[in-house]
Amino acid sequence: MLITRRLEFDAGHRIPDHRSQCRHLHGHRYVLEITLAGDIISKDGDPANGMVMDFSDVKALAKAHVVDVWDHAFLVYAGDKAVVEFLQTLPDHKTVVLDCIPTAENLSETAFRILDAVYQDSYGNHLRLQQVRLYETPNCWADAVRRD
Repeated sequence: MLITRRLEFDAGHRIPDHRSQCRHLHGHRYVLEITLAGDIISKDGDPANGMVMDFSDVKALAKAHVVDVWDHAFLVYAGDKAVVEFLQTLPDHKTVVLDCIPTAENLSETAFRILDAVYQDSYGNHLRLQQVRLYETPNCWADAVRRD
């Protein structure tokens, strides 16, 4: 069985090598969709009886490990030295320095990598992260999917 939970957050970024507008500092209303695969729990008295995972637990874990970390932050590539240095001059600025350029593709893979260990069989029902979809805009998204 597959289940999906959708969360939203706002963040800024820039794509330093982009030929057009995205090379400038800007932001997006991102949408993160987390798809989990697992067996439906069938255990009388269990609060998750009839579920793969309680959607509120899916949300709580995603918020703690990705959404709250990235929300209202500037996501910047460590190699974008001038921007990293500039952001460090802003008092109490929420900056997340990444080891990759913050494209939708890289952010979805990063979120997948972070969340994969978080969800792995946490309910004892063969639970696994199957896919992370990150919408950069309503019309543009990237999917990081389990390959094994």
